[in-house]
Amino acid sequence: MIDHIGLQVSHYHASKAFYLQALKPLGYELVMEIKTWGGLGVDGVPEFWIIEGEITKPSVHIALRAQTRDLVDAFHKAALSAGGIDNGAPGIRSYHPHYYGAFIRDPDGHNIEAVCHIPA
Repeated sequence: MIDHIGLQVSHYHASKAFYLQALKPLGYELVMEIKTWGGLGVDGVPEFWIIEGEITKPSVHIALRAQTRDLVDAFHKAALSAGGIDNGAPGIRSYHPHYYGAFIRDPDGHNIEAVCHIPA
């Protein structure tokens, strides 16, 4: 099981604002901040870190679990409102019959996904 992940971003404050808005529907909030490092997480546990520096290359794909399909939809809407670029509207994917995901590109081009595996 993965405990946490770190992603280098080009502009910390812009990325922090983006992720706070985009991940809010999934329950993420800023849990810890040290200068240009920010740990976002749920229930006080920082599990998604952004750090200002040279952008992580090549771009990465990170999938975050959503408890419901409505939360996947809300993530997609919030991420687009925050300036993300659509990389796959919410919907069923071919990975398995109940894989419901949505994809966006963050300000640095990383592919961020919300996914729900629970049947409708």
